[in-house]
Amino acid sequence: MGDDTVRGRVSRFVSATARASKVPKSPPQIPDGMIEKITSKLDSQTAPFLPHLARVRVEWLGIEEDRLGNTCFEIPPHELKMRKRQRLPPGPITIGIHPILADDAMLYAHTLVHELLHAAGLTEHNAKHAELVDEIAPSPKLSESPLLREIRDQALGQQEVKDWTCTHCGFVWNRTTVRTPSRCPKCARPFR
Repeated sequence: MGDDTVRGRVSRFVSATARASKVPKSPPQIPDGMIEKITSKLDSQTAPFLPHLARVRVEWLGIEEDRLGNTCFEIPPHELKMRKRQRLPPGPITIGIHPILADDAMLYAHTLVHELLHAAGLTEHNAKHAELVDEIAPSPKLSESPLLREIRDQALGQQEVKDWTCTHCGFVWNRTTVRTPSRCPKCARPFR
């Protein structure tokens, strides 16, 4: 097995990015009730900056950014840890949201909740953080998100395999998923 194969398959990385054409004129807004939902799920022991969420500033990131969201504490990391321990105010907090999310309400809410939890003091990406994000604003399904569909279509356009052929019944269908199917849609036998 060579360096470029994984379990007999050629590993190939796909680069798919959606681009925003412009930054909206109005700043991003925190939807009504979102902070209340977050506050109801947390306490000040686990999220020491929870009482200060109402003062968080939300702005658009630049269109060239490669992330959907970012939380910026305007104090050094060592001082942030000290303020968390001593339950002191966190100072100014700015959340940046990518402008491409302006047209995808569900992914916008999911990303904003993720960043607001960071602003509340849950700065680690762990299972508790992910569980809270999915509980408050679940990630949209592919069918519910135009942005996710656009990224999937870009990834599929770069793949070498454009359709699947069942070795059992010979049925051929167009590729619509990034992952290899587990079964043939016609004969239902395991796909190889």
